[in-house]
Amino acid sequence: MTHDSSASPLIFGGAAQSPRAALPVLPPLALYIHIPWCVRKCPYCDFNSHTASPVLPEEEYVDALLADLDQDLHAVYGRELSSIFFGGGTPSLFSAETLGRLLKGVEQRIAFASDIEITLEANPGTFEQDKFVAYRALGINRLSIGIQSFQEEKLKALGRIHNGDEAVRAAGMARQAGFDNFNLDLMHGLPDQSLEDALNDLRTAIALKPTHLSWYQLTLEPNTVFWNQPPVLPEDDTLWDIQEAGQALLAEHGYAQYEVSAYAQPGKPARHNLNYWSFGDFIGIGAGAHGKLSHPDGRIVRTWKTRLPKDYLNPAKSFKAGEKALSNDELPFDFLMNALRLTAGVESRLYPERTGLPLDSLAEGRREAEQSGLLQVEPSRLAATERGQLFLNDLLQTFLS
Repeated sequence: MTHDSSASPLIFGGAAQSPRAALPVLPPLALYIHIPWCVRKCPYCDFNSHTASPVLPEEEYVDALLADLDQDLHAVYGRELSSIFFGGGTPSLFSAETLGRLLKGVEQRIAFASDIEITLEANPGTFEQDKFVAYRALGINRLSIGIQSFQEEKLKALGRIHNGDEAVRAAGMARQAGFDNFNLDLMHGLPDQSLEDALNDLRTAIALKPTHLSWYQLTLEPNTVFWNQPPVLPEDDTLWDIQEAGQALLAEHGYAQYEVSAYAQPGKPARHNLNYWSFGDFIGIGAGAHGKLSHPDGRIVRTWKTRLPKDYLNPAKSFKAGEKALSNDELPFDFLMNALRLTAGVESRLYPERTGLPLDSLAEGRREAEQSGLLQVEPSRLAATERGQLFLNDLLQTFLS
């Protein structure tokens, strides 16, 4: 049962609470731009990505992105953008000229913060030195490079189009192009991977001195080739050894874990992702993009766009595939599902500020989680314990009682 915030008290965790309040301050605003094409679809990937044709419809797609953004502007209320993230797919398949026209069009519609973070996802197989110098000149100031592994047999098993040497060169070219802030994506728990294999990948990545590392375990997702034809993955004991040894190695080299799978040098966490995990707002444009926008009256609306590129580019079809206003009884879990991924959690005051709900709407679930040793006993913060980080699903389940 859902509750109308204007009429019914919130019932969550067994106690009746006050209805949702108007939001006194709107959260920071970000923009996510989805570019859905890849050179080849990887067998583990469940993202909305599609094999690129020899000629991409770059200009038509930018026209569609700006028209899509125009339809969301009414909900922005004159706010400025704190970050932009080009995700995919492989956004670096697009030319610098095309991305420049897109960024100019976005800035004509929404003001950029003076210190805006603009991230572009790229794969080593799409690195061209001149192109990346041009990207930097556009104001793109952060790269996220999809390495996954430096070892030939692992890359082949993952269906990647680059090799280990290209991955190393890509990081060097990023620096030469002027990117002093970049992330490397690495996976562990790969087919037939040993502890030493995983640590060698990490050592190679660390030697390249990225400011940020996304290091996450391969999981088999529905609707992927790996789901239907599962590879042989390491045993649970090996996975645990990899996780423990890898985290120790990253910490030794100054990479602090600030989220389940994100590690950063001091002052270099991804601002775009931090905004997402702390229940900030983001506009999502592009095929299959998701968004979340808060309104001054307290409404919080999630949106999702038409998934298939051919439908997204079809003028007869709507960009928006659906939207959902979050109800009072959905908001606590929705907020915590993101905030508790952060190793330090969030300040407790952020919960009423971002949801419009009183903090005591969490009281019963909070007591249960604290007694179970999953949530820190800290009134001023909402943060998982080390055990809670390991058993995050169990922790979140306490807030669904």
